[in-house]
Amino acid sequence: MSYTHVLPCEQDRFNINSQLEHLQSKYIGTGHADLTRFEWAVNIHRDSYASYVGHHPMLAYFAIAENEAIGRVRYNFLQVCCILARCNCSG
Repeated sequence: MSYTHVLPCEQDRFNINSQLEHLQSKYIGTGHADLTRFEWAVNIHRDSYASYVGHHPMLAYFAIAENEAIGRVRYNFLQVCCILARCNCSG
């Protein structure tokens, strides 16, 4: 039995591109063609810190690793999030 790969037709390719454009307009983290490496890295860092603050077990893990109180770690992470949110990504 031989398997042949079928190339997607034009309609499928258009559909995939339109879905990608829709996701990129809906979610900032998915990026776009003009996104610089720096802007992408800022998005990743901001999203990571926001996730750490929002998930208590991860926050507790960092608090134990740094030998700090959970509230102090949350405060420090929120400060980093604020700095990253205000970051001027123009260059």
